[in-house]
This record gives sequence, C-alpha cells and structure tokens, in this order.
Amino acid sequence: MKIVAICGAGIGTSAILKVNAERALKRLGIEADVTAADAASVRDVAEDAQVILTSPELVDIIGKTYADVVVIQNYFDLEEIAAKLLTALG
Repeated sequence: MKIVAICGAGIGTSAILKVNAERALKRLGIEADVTAADAASVRDVAEDAQVILTSPELVDIIGKTYADVVVIQNYFDLEEIAAKLLTALG
C-alpha cells in the first residue's frame, strides 16, 4: 500500500506529516510505504497511491485521482491522523 503526504512548496511540512503518518500506522498495526512530496510533483508521485494526505488548501491542486484524499487539519495530532487513515483504509 502506498500513501503520499503532500505539502505546498517543499518537503518540510510533508516530511512531518509522513513521520506522523508512519507513527499512526504503526499504532494501527498497518504496514504501508509513506512518501513525502510537494504539490507540484503530486501527479508523478501519487499515480499509484491508495491515499493522499494533505491540508485543506491543497485539495484543489491535487485534482482528480483514484486515491482517497484525506485532509489533515493538524499534522501533529496522531489521533486525528490515525482515525482518518483507519477510515480511508477501511
């Protein structure tokens, strides 16, 4: 399973989201490959992703995709990330 964490300009914020998503997945006992990327490369990086994690303001930039786009309000809230990942992954 592939999950992509997207941020706006660089990979700083997406790296934070990536690490916290990995922590949340570990708590849930779910194995996944989590990648961090910027919004400009979302088409290439997320082409085969099952889930894209992002902030509310970047949803429109992602555009049409087969992945579940999961909006994370607080990149540091492991409970929010875990709950939303669990919902997306069923």
